[in-house]
Amino acid sequence: MANRKWAVKRLTINLASQEAQTLDNYCNTTGRPATDVIRELIRKLGATANV
Repeated sequence: MANRKWAVKRLTINLASQEAQTLDNYCNTTGRPATDVIRELIRKLGATANV
């Protein structure tokens, strides 16, 4: 298996309690980690940012 090297930037975000609960619920329901969910949402922003 190829060894991938990622350029990583660590972010800390502040979420309201309800936002954090929504993310936790989604992750528990889908079995996906929060990191993957957030990355996917950011990628969708890039796809729609062609303004």
